[in-house]
Amino acid sequence: MNFKRRNIFIITGVLICCIALCSSAAAQPEFPAKPIQCIVTYSPGGATDLQARIATMTAEKEFGHPIAIVNKPGAGGQVGWNWMVSKAKKDGYTMATYNIPHFIAQSIVYDTRYGIDTFEPVASWGADPAVLVVSKTSAFDSVDDLVTYARAKPGGVTVSGAGMYVGHHIAFLQFQKAAGIKMTYIPMKGGVPALQAVMANTVRAGFNNLSDAYRSRDKLKILAVADLERVADFIPEVKTLKELGYDVDDTSVNRRGIFLPKGAPEHIIEKSAAIFPKMFTDPEVQQKMKDAGIPVDIRTRDEILMQFRKNETLLKEALKPFIKKKG
Repeated sequence: MNFKRRNIFIITGVLICCIALCSSAAAQPEFPAKPIQCIVTYSPGGATDLQARIATMTAEKEFGHPIAIVNKPGAGGQVGWNWMVSKAKKDGYTMATYNIPHFIAQSIVYDTRYGIDTFEPVASWGADPAVLVVSKTSAFDSVDDLVTYARAKPGGVTVSGAGMYVGHHIAFLQFQKAAGIKMTYIPMKGGVPALQAVMANTVRAGFNNLSDAYRSRDKLKILAVADLERVADFIPEVKTLKELGYDVDDTSVNRRGIFLPKGAPEHIIEKSAAIFPKMFTDPEVQQKMKDAGIPVDIRTRDEILMQFRKNETLLKEALKPFIKKKG
């Protein structure tokens, strides 16, 4: 074969490959072509479930298809997140809500299948700080009342929260250490039963989501906020634990959003990351978030990834005494 003919064959081959690639791209269906499911790793009726339903209510308008909420609760979110990594399809049609510090803390302490490198975040809609609450009929009228009692009766203050190594538990550990007291943490199956235990006086106190406590504030005393700043839009009169002299930072703030499993197509990740922020800024969504006591915190994909890394660094240090993973 002469040189000229060989070049013609090479050029023809390249053109055929290009045409095939273009045809493949053109044949790829527009995303989404059908409804999407979003896994909520907590029970129906809780803060994450409620917020996910509000946050996705304009999905049909923005995506062209609805987002169906599917609850897979258990073990503080571990059941659902482990399922996402091991069994969920990576075609972009199965998303999940995330909660930090929850899933990051669990990946540090336990031998989970997931961590910050197994998911692709595409949205962030809120930052829900933990608040220290007691029932309306409690003898505790302040944080100092609770601390005084706990010093007199080590372990005598029972404190509920929505599971192990979730934001509530992190706030509990930080507060207990800062106050120099010994309390007893009672992990529940979610935020709703944890709050119900406080209102029923089956525990003496609880750390719970601001949003849940805000909606039930007529049955509670909100003693303090586990954050660096007060929540001016909802409970401006309630001081932070730091203001009250207890060195508790914002590590426990429950930041919620949506992620896809690692391996999802890049064009779907990019499209989802562009659409979700528009959904969260819809006036009706914003109003429903406000009515539910949810501080809105919309972030870009890069900002979420930075938050994941920041939380992981802080939590690795804070949770050293509790690490149970092999090796």
